[in-house]
Amino acid sequence: MSDLEQTGRRLQQATIAWNMMEVFVTVGLGLAAGSLALVAFGLDSLIEVFASLVVLWHLRSTRTTGRDRLALRLVAGAFAVLGVYLAINAIRSLLAQDVAESSPLGIAYLAVTALVMFTLARWKKSVGGKLGSEPFLAEASLTYLDGWLATGILTALVLNWALGWWWADPLAALVLAAIAVKEAAEVALAKEPELAAAP
Repeated sequence: MSDLEQTGRRLQQATIAWNMMEVFVTVGLGLAAGSLALVAFGLDSLIEVFASLVVLWHLRSTRTTGRDRLALRLVAGAFAVLGVYLAINAIRSLLAQDVAESSPLGIAYLAVTALVMFTLARWKKSVGGKLGSEPFLAEASLTYLDGWLATGILTALVLNWALGWWWADPLAALVLAAIAVKEAAEVALAKEPELAAAP
């Protein structure tokens, strides 16, 4: 295995480690504050772990068109599951007018998480490009989305805390649901013809 592939594996392992911690921290904070967005963010971390495991599996052996296509479909599926989950729960929360309490710890943690996710995503984009691995690049996009999700929820929590805008929490989740579904379609459809033409 090349040094670049070893770097790629370490990046995915770091992503898995951070996201496993994130599951417990953000779900716990979300349940305490009654915040859908925080709970959803914690569950999103499980989807990110799944996508990272797919990429690690993809890096383990010789690349083939079929293996690349399967890995991309699995990552696309992770995007889709996240999008549907966020949309259903955001709409339910908006209709029920669920009001989340302020969560200073959640705000602080999300600020750190956004920085970590954007840093990891940028590094993974660079490594994935050098490896020429579409599944790796697709998973890096999911990490970027994770960073934007953290930023969006952070903004919503601040607005709820400062201005009492309870709807900012589920609205942030709904906007990011649309982005996740769009990414799922792009990964599943746009990349596949390119791989199908590969030797």
